[in-house]
Amino acid sequence: MTVLDTLRPRLPSPVQEVSDDRFTRHGLRLLLKRDDLIHPDLIGNKWRKLAPNLAAADGRTVLTFGGAYSNHLRATAAAGRLLGLPTVGVVRGQELADRPLNPSLARCAADGMRLHFVDRSTYRRKTEPDVLARVLRETGAEDAYVVPEGGSNAAAVRGCRALGEELRGQADVVALACGTGGTLAGLAAGLAPAQRALGIPVLKGGFLTTDIEALQDQAFGGTSGNWILDDRFHFGGYARVPAELDSFAEGFEDRHGVEVERLYVAKLLYGLVALAEEGVFPRGTTIAAVITGRPFP
Repeated sequence: MTVLDTLRPRLPSPVQEVSDDRFTRHGLRLLLKRDDLIHPDLIGNKWRKLAPNLAAADGRTVLTFGGAYSNHLRATAAAGRLLGLPTVGVVRGQELADRPLNPSLARCAADGMRLHFVDRSTYRRKTEPDVLARVLRETGAEDAYVVPEGGSNAAAVRGCRALGEELRGQADVVALACGTGGTLAGLAAGLAPAQRALGIPVLKGGFLTTDIEALQDQAFGGTSGNWILDDRFHFGGYARVPAELDSFAEGFEDRHGVEVERLYVAKLLYGLVALAEEGVFPRGTTIAAVITGRPFP
């Protein structure tokens, strides 16, 4: 048994079929892949991406990156608390250093994460060797195991391949919301050849195709699986939750009794309803929506 096994993740995560007339009237089945139930603190794709990186850290300090509302930072901090690992979070926005911590960063600090704020220019250059070396020196973490923003690296992508393998034979289309693209890169590689993966980016910019191809190349030596992106449902960018989206999420919760996380999952489900209305999916299609997280308190 590994240290991570002591956390007792619920794997494979359950699959729940829901009856929703917005899909059934078009001859479609909707399944929810409940990755939000894997672990109460390391939720969904955060478990799948962090677990292989935590194993590789082998007890060393884990240093990683994120914005002020990063779910990845929260999950990494929680992992540190649960496993007794020191963690450092490098946060985008030097101006935040002199402000009260928002609830997300306060949770990170409460879980023992040391927060280090950097200006936005430095943050954009964080993968450059000299900039990263400077950040490691400034945080006193020269020997730390570094996990990239969003947790997406080759180890994480290989870890997410199991998500696709768990869904083999269960759906024609597997859809999920994308931030850095690591989960989609692994998911697509794990699916059967006849299945396809659909990514709904939650950030605007249209840059994810190149990033996902690069992640798959690092993890598998080339592109893998059948996957596409639809960039229309970001609602203005990360952490943008306009009233229309919030109302949609509330309605889904009322219909199905499933809590809907707003920054990722709501955009995924909204996009799937819109695509069903557009007739994108042929009648008889089974769609699995990956519930990658749940609302944080």
